[in-house]
Amino acid sequence: MDQAAEGEERQRAMFSALLEYSAEDLYEHAPCGYLSTLLDGTIAKINTTLLDWLGYARDDLVGRRTFSDLLTVGGRLYHETHFAPLLRMQGEIHGIAFELKAADGTRLPVLVTSTVKAGSDGQPLLIRTTVFDARDRRAYETELLRARQESERERERLKRLNATLQKTLLPPALANVPGLDVTAHYHIASTDEVGGDFYDLFPLASGTWGFFLGDVCGKGAAAAAVTSLARYTLRAAAVYDPDPAAVLTNLNTVMNHEYAGDDPRFCTVIFGLLTPDGDVGGFRVTLASGGHPPALLMRADGQVDYLSTPGGQLIGVLPDAHIATTTVRLAPGDTLLLHTDGLTEAQSAGAGGRYGDEAFLEFARSLAPTTADGAVAAIRDLLDTFGTGVDDDTAVLALNVPRPTGEAQR
Repeated sequence: MDQAAEGEERQRAMFSALLEYSAEDLYEHAPCGYLSTLLDGTIAKINTTLLDWLGYARDDLVGRRTFSDLLTVGGRLYHETHFAPLLRMQGEIHGIAFELKAADGTRLPVLVTSTVKAGSDGQPLLIRTTVFDARDRRAYETELLRARQESERERERLKRLNATLQKTLLPPALANVPGLDVTAHYHIASTDEVGGDFYDLFPLASGTWGFFLGDVCGKGAAAAAVTSLARYTLRAAAVYDPDPAAVLTNLNTVMNHEYAGDDPRFCTVIFGLLTPDGDVGGFRVTLASGGHPPALLMRADGQVDYLSTPGGQLIGVLPDAHIATTTVRLAPGDTLLLHTDGLTEAQSAGAGGRYGDEAFLEFARSLAPTTADGAVAAIRDLLDTFGTGVDDDTAVLALNVPRPTGEAQR
């Protein structure tokens, strides 16, 4: 015999040694449990593997117990109402989770597959069942569930933290200005992150009031820090010098000082100064804009247009940002509306993309003349129609001079 033949013979001998000695041995010591039952469920045959898992002797079960006897109460109920009827109708059923009761009272999670063996005449003879140990799988599923529940708890905790932080960045109440109705709304795009929109209305000396609305770039804790800095700087600067351009210039200086590094931050802001207009009623309003979307003026006669503040630059980007200003009179029935760009940059199915400034202008024209409450309520409804298309927070601030008592107002 040559060397090649000898090598082939040795290989065959090695493979033979690896094979099971008999089919019976493979059945008895398989890595899964096997049992056969009569049609009434009485156990007729069971392999050693399953006996070892359960801690029973063969004589304890064969001919004495049914398969359902090995199940927990809940498993037995499911077996009788679902498993057995389906098995009779279909002839087989796969991968059903049960718990088997071991001899010592412990429970063994398993996956069960059963098939009905029929005779040559097609009549069912017995039921063959394969049982897979699911302890490792159950442990994995339990750990996965625990991790998921922990993640959900952490997410809820983060939501509550974000909501609390968001509240601290908005005024608890707006100042009461005689002769002026004011309404604000903050639309949260996502509860997972703190937004950077902000607004306020507060009294100043000599019977004047300051107000502002702005939007910090980004979201999260970093944006919240900038928002807090911007809010308190605006209020402090307005007390020092209420001129709107000076207020935004001071904010620009502070932000340049705080964030002139590797992590620059900026915001867009409109700041306004309200001054009562003597005996004629209404207010004189001076607005300064630092790169913010223009305010909308909704007149009592139904005319609506943006208050142009061209050239106003972002706050915090340049050391000497250009601040654009404009002055307007709010007469009885007029409404001044400020908003952040989360509204106009929302994705609208009706607009086929970004909602946009022109669409919002047309929307405002359909409302005018209106009140502060009416304008904000309509915008809230509009935001709801966008659904998930609103991917950035939106702040809205409306100021309205009420008509004299007795005049009709929409």
